Amino acid sequence: MLEASFQWVKISDPDQEPPCFAAVPDARALVADDRMLDHVADKLQSAGVAVRRLRYLVEDEEISGSHFDDVRVESHACHLNRPRVRLHNRSSREAARSARAAFEALWDTQAAADEPATTPLSEVVPEPWFGYFPYPSLNPAQRQAIPEILGNDENVIVLAPTGAGKTVVGMAAALRAILEQGRKAAWLVPQRSLTDELDRDLDLWRRRGLRIERLSGEHRLDLARLKAADLWVATTEKFESICRSTSLREVLDEVGALIVDEVHLLGDTVRGPVLEGLLARMRDPQIPTRLIGLSATVTNSAQIASWLHARLVTVTWRPGRLTWQLPMIAAHQDWNVTEASRARLAAALTSDVTADGGSVLVFCGNKRSVRLTALVIAASRGADVRDVHPDDVDQVYLTCRHVGVGLHYKDWEHRSEAEEAFRARQMDVLVATTTVAAGVNLPARAVIVRDTQVGFGELDTATVLQMFGRSGRAGTGEEDGWAFLIVDEHEHAIWRRRLIDGHTVDSQIQANLPEQLLSEAVQGRVTSESAADRWWLQTLAHHQGSRHPDPLRRALRFLLEAEMVQQAEDAAGRFTATELGRLTSRLMVAPATGTDLRKALADLPFPDSAAEAERLLIRTLATTVPRLAQATAADAIKPVVAQLLTLSPPAAGGERSTPPSALTPGGAPGDFAQASLLVCAAPEQDPADRQQPTEIEIPYSAMYPILEEAPRILHWLGNQGHLGTVHPWCAIVAADLSRRIRWRRLEPRRGAGRLLWMLEQMADQSRLEHDLPGLWQAALERGHTSPDWPAGRAPTGCVLDDQAYAALLRERTTDCRLSEYPPHAWVTGPAESAVTWSGPQWRLAPLRHGSAEAAYPNRSTSRRGVAVFTRRGDYRATDWLAAYNAVGHHDQPLKAGPLAGKSNRNRASQEEQ
Repeated sequence: MLEASFQWVKISDPDQEPPCFAAVPDARALVADDRMLDHVADKLQSAGVAVRRLRYLVEDEEISGSHFDDVRVESHACHLNRPRVRLHNRSSREAARSARAAFEALWDTQAAADEPATTPLSEVVPEPWFGYFPYPSLNPAQRQAIPEILGNDENVIVLAPTGAGKTVVGMAAALRAILEQGRKAAWLVPQRSLTDELDRDLDLWRRRGLRIERLSGEHRLDLARLKAADLWVATTEKFESICRSTSLREVLDEVGALIVDEVHLLGDTVRGPVLEGLLARMRDPQIPTRLIGLSATVTNSAQIASWLHARLVTVTWRPGRLTWQLPMIAAHQDWNVTEASRARLAAALTSDVTADGGSVLVFCGNKRSVRLTALVIAASRGADVRDVHPDDVDQVYLTCRHVGVGLHYKDWEHRSEAEEAFRARQMDVLVATTTVAAGVNLPARAVIVRDTQVGFGELDTATVLQMFGRSGRAGTGEEDGWAFLIVDEHEHAIWRRRLIDGHTVDSQIQANLPEQLLSEAVQGRVTSESAADRWWLQTLAHHQGSRHPDPLRRALRFLLEAEMVQQAEDAAGRFTATELGRLTSRLMVAPATGTDLRKALADLPFPDSAAEAERLLIRTLATTVPRLAQATAADAIKPVVAQLLTLSPPAAGGERSTPPSALTPGGAPGDFAQASLLVCAAPEQDPADRQQPTEIEIPYSAMYPILEEAPRILHWLGNQGHLGTVHPWCAIVAADLSRRIRWRRLEPRRGAGRLLWMLEQMADQSRLEHDLPGLWQAALERGHTSPDWPAGRAPTGCVLDDQAYAALLRERTTDCRLSEYPPHAWVTGPAESAVTWSGPQWRLAPLRHGSAEAAYPNRSTSRRGVAVFTRRGDYRATDWLAAYNAVGHHDQPLKAGPLAGKSNRNRASQEEQ
C-alpha cells in the first residue's frame, strides 16, 4: 500500500469475523455497542486500532486503500435480515468518496459532545418581550441567530438543522415587527397541520393580548378580524390567495415581517412554484416587508440568500447528535420478496430501539405498506396476526393498538388518536406515510425510512433529510437521534452520495408558469410583455440561469387562448386579466386545469334532467381535475366504490369502458372521487334517482381530500354563470353541488344551493361553520326553501346591518321575471346579466335598465329555457334547471334538521368529531 493508506471498518454482526488490519497509519473501527462484540473491540484496541463504540450500529463495511486513489469498499447486507449477503466491489471514485465521507461523518458524531451553554433572554431580547418566549433562556442556535434579526432591517435566511429551535427565532422576528415597529407580521408554513402546531405554540401570545388569526383552507376569512390582527399564521397558498384578492390587498402594506418556515421547499414540485412566485414579488425593494426565511440545511443556501438579497446565518449546532445509516437488503426480482424483506428489517430495527425504551417513527411509501409493516412489527411484539389481512383496516387498528403500534396516513380514521398517543408515549411506534415528515414535533429516538419509493415516484433527498430530522427532538427526552434508510444493493451507493452531497434547491416555477404569471397580471404588476420580462428577472429560475424568454411567451399565449387575459391592440402589447382570469386566480385554480375542465364540459351531451346533469358534471370533474383523478381508494373500499358506480348508472354519453365489476386493482382514474361526490351530493333525496336502496358507506376520513378539493372547483364553475364562459346548466348545477357538498353534514337536497348561499351572506364569516347550521334549521322550520322570502326585518342570527341586508335583498333573483315567448326570452330584474339558452347553445345577454330581451340561439330546438345570474352568486332558471331554484321540488315533505339515513348520520358524526 501507499504510505498514506487507511483501513476503516464498521462491525455490527457478532457472527462476523473481524477483518485483519494491515500495518497502516490510519486504522479505525466503529463497533456496535453490543456486549457480544466487547472482545472484538478489546482485540482491535490492543492491536493499536482506534475504536469507537456505536449504539444501534447496523452496517458492516470495510473501506481501505490510499487516501488519494485505489479505494476498495466491501459491504454486507444488514445482519438483522437473513440470509446474509456479502457484496464485494471495486468502487468508482465517486462512490469511494461518498463512502469515506459517510464513515468520517459517523466517526465524528461519536466524539464526546460538550454540554450546550444556554443564554438568558435578558442578554439578547428587550425585557418587555420576556413573557412572549416559551423559555427563560436561549440555546446556542437561537443565541447566534436572534441578534442578527434584531440588529437591523435586512432580509435574513437562517439555516439550521432540524430541531435547533428555529420557531423561537421566528418569534423574535415577529415580535420586532409587532411590538417595536407597530406593524403586522405574517408567518407562513407549508402544511395545514403545521398551522395547528404553531397556533398552539402561540397561545401564550393570545393570553398576553396579541391578536392572532389562523388562515388555512378550512378557515373562512373575516376582513375586519384580518385587518385587526397582529399576526397571521397561514399556509403559503392561503397567504397568496390574500395577495390575489382586491379587497384584501391594501392590508398587505401593513405587514412588516414575513416569516417563511421551510423556505427550502422552493424546490418542491407542488408547493415550490407558488412560494417562488410569492417571494419573487416580495423581494421587490418597493415592497416594505422584511423577509425572514427559516430553512433546513441545503447545499446552495448562499445562492438562495443572494436571490432574496438576504444575509445568511448558518447554524451548525443541533441538540443532541443525529446519526444516519443505510442498512442494506439484497435486491430481488420478485417485488413481494423485496417488500417482505424491507418490512422484516424495519421490524428488527424497531425492536432494537424500543428494547431499551426508545420510540420509533417508521416511514413507508404508501398506505398499504403502512398497514403491512405495522402488522409485521405487531407480530414481532407477540400479536397474533395470522388471520389479519392488511386491507382489513378495523382489524389492523385493533391488533396494532393492543401492542403499542400506531398508524398515520392522510385518510386514516384514527390518525389523530395515534399521533396524540405517540406524543404522550402511550405508544412507542408510529408507522406513517410522509404526513408527519415535515415540522411535526414528535418524540422519536429513531426514524426508519422503509421505502425509497413514494407511490410511483422516487423519494427525493430533501424529503429523506426531513424524515431524518424527526429523530432526536429537543425537549422530548429523545435528544440523540438515529435515522435509518433501508436500501437495496443497487441503491446503496446512490443514496449515500445523495445524503453526503445534501439537498440542492432548484426552481420549479416553470412547472406552472401560467398560474404565476396570471397572479401577477391580476395584481396589476405585469401588464405587458416587457413587464413580464422584468418580473421574470426577479424569479429564482432566472437567478439560477434560466435566461431564455420562451417559457414566458408560451405561458402568455396559453393565458390569451384560455381567455384569462386579454391583449390590447397597441405596440406596447399591453394585457389585462379578464373576469375569468381574476376568478381563476382568486380561487387558486390552475389555469391548465380550468381550461381542460371547460373544454371537457363543452364536449358533453346536453343533459335531459337534473339527475343526469349531476352525474355528468361529477364524472367530468373526477376524471379531469388531477387531484381528484389521482385519488385512490384503499383495497377494502374498492368494492364499495364499484357498487356505488353501478347503482348510479352513467349519464348519456358517459358509458364506462370497463364495468365496475371488472375494475383494475388500482381502480380507473377518478372512480373514487366520483363515488365519493355522488354519495355526498345525494343524501336519500330522490328515490327516482336510484335503482335500489343501499346502506353502503365510504369512511369520511377516506373522502376528506376529495371533499376539500371539489367544492372549490365547483364554486369556480358556479361563479362563471354571469360571465357566460360555461353553459348555464354547468354553472347552476356546479353552484348547487358546491354548497351541498360543503355543507354535507346538513344533508341538503337538490336545490338547496340558493338557500345556503343566502345564509352564507348573512352569517358571521369567522363563525360560519358554527352559525350557519342554526340559520339553516331556522329557515326550514319557517318553511323557507329558497332566499325568496318577503323583504322586511332581517332574520334572527343575521349579522348584517339594515343597509347591508337591504342591499342583499336587492341582489337576489327573487324579483326577476323569466318569461318565454318563443323564439324570444324576456328577463327583468336586478341581475347584472341574463343568459338565454336552448339545448347545447346559449347566449349572454346583459341586462340594461333592469331588463333584457334576446332570441333563442337555436329556434328549431323544442327544449328551451332561460337563466339569470347575479354577480354576487344568486341564480334562477326555467325548464328542468328550475329544480335548482328551491329545495323540495320533488314534492317530498321537508324536515328541519338532518334527514334520516344510516350512512349520512355516520358521516355527519365523523365530521363533528
